[in-house]
Amino acid sequence: MTGKQLKNSILQWAIQGKLVPQDPNDEPASVLLERIRAEKAQLIKEGKIKKDKNESIIYRGDDNSYYEKIVATGEVKCIDEEIPFDIPDTWEWCRVSSLFQINPKVIADDNANAAFVPMEAISAGYGSEFRYYEKKWSEIKTGYTSFADNDIAFAKITPCFQNRKSAIFKELPNGIGAGTTELKILRTFGETMNRWFVLYFLESSYFIDEATFKGTANQQRIVVGYLENKLFPVPPLAEQERIVERIGAIMPIIDKYSNSQERLNKINAKLKESLKKSILQDAIHGKLVPQLPEEGAAQELLEQIRNEKQILIKEGKLKKSDLTGSFIYKGDDNKYYEQVGGEITEIECDLTFPDSWSIIRLGSICSLIDGEKSNGAYPCLDAKFLRGKSTAAMMQSGKFVHKADNIILVDGENSGEVFNVPTDGYMGSTFKQLWVSSQLHLPYVLDAILFYKEQLRNSKKGAAIPHLNKDIFYNLIIGIPPITEQKRITNRIEELSQLLK
Repeated sequence: MTGKQLKNSILQWAIQGKLVPQDPNDEPASVLLERIRAEKAQLIKEGKIKKDKNESIIYRGDDNSYYEKIVATGEVKCIDEEIPFDIPDTWEWCRVSSLFQINPKVIADDNANAAFVPMEAISAGYGSEFRYYEKKWSEIKTGYTSFADNDIAFAKITPCFQNRKSAIFKELPNGIGAGTTELKILRTFGETMNRWFVLYFLESSYFIDEATFKGTANQQRIVVGYLENKLFPVPPLAEQERIVERIGAIMPIIDKYSNSQERLNKINAKLKESLKKSILQDAIHGKLVPQLPEEGAAQELLEQIRNEKQILIKEGKLKKSDLTGSFIYKGDDNKYYEQVGGEITEIECDLTFPDSWSIIRLGSICSLIDGEKSNGAYPCLDAKFLRGKSTAAMMQSGKFVHKADNIILVDGENSGEVFNVPTDGYMGSTFKQLWVSSQLHLPYVLDAILFYKEQLRNSKKGAAIPHLNKDIFYNLIIGIPPITEQKRITNRIEELSQLLK
């Protein structure tokens, strides 16, 4: 369980009356609600607030069902289906609108200094951290959401709402402030409710996860009435204080646990990445699986690849330059030599390969091609879509690729990353189609490219928009095992990768 999950659980236990034991000596919440109603009635009498037409009283009948009575009309209805969970007998249910003033007015002298709190100045998470900029009241009294010391605020817009941007405002200049219009403000009727308990209610999964929203995809706000009509589980005031004290003692412990877990996750991630790299390194060096004499040598594959490329050149699918290849071998002096046509040169190579393998440049078996131009409505296969982070936009023309084709990023920070196309579509502008000889086992070649991922990223060209260094890509040295061994290698990689998950 993560630290966030633990905090969610604790807040849920808190508002359900499961975090601390009930004390029969506590003044019951029903008396507390009567006091709140008396406070409201006095403020209405003084003309400081308006009478709430939707004021209601929720009670449990002799049949053990919950009923809600609208004070203004006397209308009574059963609300059993609305009750989200059981609460202790000393607790009461109440609508949020009956417990608090919502978005109350603040009146102050225009020349008074006040706090200005933009959304970015309110911390996300479980707590009440905020900062402010000091401004004159005249500058912020209109066009913003106003508040005062001891008011409770939360963000009503996504994703700030889900990120639990909330606070209890304290020690404001002259006790007043204003901020983003994307805040909802709650004010208690005197000292009738523990404000930290209210804040924990607003940060609970019960309040956050059940919200409904309205608006555009990027600017969704909680629907009008969600806060006001939300059922609030009201404990006795003394129990509220015990709950807050308990949460205050638990949260630092969870933070320590969360920090330790985060460090452990980072260590595990680094370890997994190192193990994956070691697996790939052993794979391309011929150390992951044993060589079997009956599988023969890979030399014949090279001739098959050359024949395949000649056919594709005739069909116009590859360029003549793609036919140019090289053959790398180890001499009797244990040095590596490369033959291109009739020319032989000594090369530097720190890698070692089994004798049954052939050694070639990646450009001998791979090619980066543009793809065929086509028309018609198809999805745009950009990086965000391929990573599952967005839906695909439709295009009417582009460079067409088929489902199961492989495309490679040639522009951007992750240049060299290969994607298997999930559907017919047009390549994004940052991609090239990756042709790999059909004479080879494709997963083996892709694993070899993956091994060089870091090198390809570190060798990008260009400053403003870094892109794949094709020269380095084509010149990467890889070993080619017999086809059966290629398949055994990729099967072993998959087995070990599953163990690392």
